[in-house]
Amino acid sequence: MLIYEKYIGRNRDDYATLEDLYRNFSIQCPEDFNFAYDILDRLAIEKPEKLAMFWVGKDGEEKEISFAEMKRWTDKTANYFKSLGIKKGDLVLLVLKRSYLFWYAILALHKIGAVAVQATHLLTAKDYVYRCQSGGIKMAVITGDNDCTGHFDEALPSCPTVEIKAVTGHKAAGEGWHDFEAGIETASENWERPTGEEATKFSDIMIMAFSSGTTGYPKMVAHDHTYPFGHIATGVFWHRAEPGGLHFTISDTGWLKSLWGKLYGQWFAESAVFAYDFDAFDGADILEKLEKYRITTFCAPPTIYRFMLKEEVEKYDLSALKHCTTAGEALNPEVYNKWKQATGLRIFEGFGQSEMTLCCSTLYPWVQPKPGSMGLPTPGYKLVVVDNDGEEVDPGVIGEICVKAENLENKTMGLFMGYYRDEDGTQEAWHDGLYHTGDTAYCDELGFLWYVGRNDDIIKSSGYRIGPFEVESALAEHPAVLESAVTGIPDPIRGFSVKATVVLLNGYEPSEELIKELQNHVKKTTAPYKYPRVIEFVDELPKTISGKIRRVEIREKDLKKK
Repeated sequence: MLIYEKYIGRNRDDYATLEDLYRNFSIQCPEDFNFAYDILDRLAIEKPEKLAMFWVGKDGEEKEISFAEMKRWTDKTANYFKSLGIKKGDLVLLVLKRSYLFWYAILALHKIGAVAVQATHLLTAKDYVYRCQSGGIKMAVITGDNDCTGHFDEALPSCPTVEIKAVTGHKAAGEGWHDFEAGIETASENWERPTGEEATKFSDIMIMAFSSGTTGYPKMVAHDHTYPFGHIATGVFWHRAEPGGLHFTISDTGWLKSLWGKLYGQWFAESAVFAYDFDAFDGADILEKLEKYRITTFCAPPTIYRFMLKEEVEKYDLSALKHCTTAGEALNPEVYNKWKQATGLRIFEGFGQSEMTLCCSTLYPWVQPKPGSMGLPTPGYKLVVVDNDGEEVDPGVIGEICVKAENLENKTMGLFMGYYRDEDGTQEAWHDGLYHTGDTAYCDELGFLWYVGRNDDIIKSSGYRIGPFEVESALAEHPAVLESAVTGIPDPIRGFSVKATVVLLNGYEPSEELIKELQNHVKKTTAPYKYPRVIEFVDELPKTISGKIRRVEIREKDLKKK
C-alpha cells in the first residue's frame, strides 16, 4: 500500500471515472496529523533506503538523500533549533533558495510545532523589515549566498522581535550569526515526538508565506497542518508522481509553489524530488538537467516553457519524461502546441493560489487539456463563478472564481486559515460562505473554466469587458513576441483602451510597421474589438520577485504620464 492510500482509502488508479473520483474522493485526517512524523518518519521506517531527494548544486555537486537520512537530519535540525530556544508556535524565517537545508529546516520546524515562514533570497532590507514586523519573526535562517545577510543586518534594527539569526555555507557573516550547518552537524539525532501541550494538532498553524504582491503589499497567508493533504491532488493526481520517479518543479523555496512540487504531494506518492540550486535560469541548462537526470515528471510556469522553447528542444533526450504540468499564470495555447510538437507531451494546466492548493486542473487520465482552459474543479474544492452580488452566473458569463467554504471549521483541506494578524483582510476575502480569489473566469457548458484575469486587470472598453490573457495569448502567437502585458489606458471616448506592453525576441526591432502588424494579427486571432490600440515596446516587463507580471505597475506609470 502506498502511503497516501491510508488517508484516502484507495489507489488513484482504482477510480474508474472522473465522476467516481468526485463522488468518492475524501481524506481522513487524524487530529494529531503532522506530515513530518506521519509521512516522512513512517517512510523512513518502512522504506529507509528509498530515495527522497536528488539535489544538484550550482557547481555540479550532487547529493542523494534517502528517507532514512532525511529523518536523521531533520531530527538533528530539530534538536539544534530547540537548543537555540525555538519552541512550538515560534515563527522562523527561511531564506534558503533551493538548498537541501531548506528540507531539513522546514521539516524540523514541523516536528517542533514552530511555524516556518518562507521568503525569497531576492529581498532587500525594506522587504525584511516588512516581513519581520508583520510576522513577529523570532529567528531567521539566511543563505550565505550573495549579500543576503548584509540586507538582513541592515533591516535588523527595525526588527525587534528577531532574537536569533543563522547563516548557511559555513560563512562568517558578521556579529551574532550562528553557523547553521555546524549547528545541525553537532546536534543529537535522538528526537522524540512531543506529547502533551507541546504536541501539534491539525488545526495548529504550520506554514506562513507572503502572497506574490501583484496588486499591493504581500499578505501573510497562514496554513495549518492539514495543508499537506491538499497536495495529494497536486502530487498524486495532477503531477502524476509515482514510486521510483523523480519529480522536478522549478520553484524557489521562497514561495509556497515550492511546496506544491518539492515536498508534500510527491512524498505522498513516494516519488523522489529533484532540486537544482541554480542562480540564473537558462532554458538550455534546464533541458540538460531533464535529460541527464532522467526526470519523469516536470512542472514549471508558462514563462519557463517559453524560454525552453527558444532552444532546440528536439535535440535533447527527454524519453524519461512522462508528464508535464504548469501553474502560476495562464498557459497560452501557443506554448502548449509548440511543446507538444517538440516533445510529444501535453502540458496539464492547474490553478491555485498562496491561499490554497490546486483547486482547478486537468487531471490525467480523466481530464484532457483544452489549450487555454484551466480545467475542471479539483476533487475536494467546490468552485463557483459569481457576480458582484455573490450569485452564480450562467455559462459563458465572466465572474469571479470563488471557493465555497462556510467557515474555518468546515473549510477544504488546503485552504488557508486566514491572513495572519489581518482580520479585516480575511473578512474582505472570505465572507458569506465564499472565499473570493480575486481572479475572474467564465465556465463553459462542459464545466471547464477559462481564465480571464485578476479583478483589477479587467479592461472595460466601450461597454466590453476584456481580459488581458486572451489578448496576450493572441500576441504570443506572433513570431516577434517573447512576452507581453495587456492593460487598460484611460480613453476619453471608450473609457479605457487596450494597451500592450511588449518584449520582442532577439532579431526584431520596434517600428510603426511592427505595431500595425501586431494590431492586425490580434484582430485576426481574436475578436477585433480587443486589439491593442496602444503598443509600447520595452526591454523587460515589471514583475514581482516571484516572476509574476505586475500590470498594476504599468497602469500606475501610465496614469502618471497624464
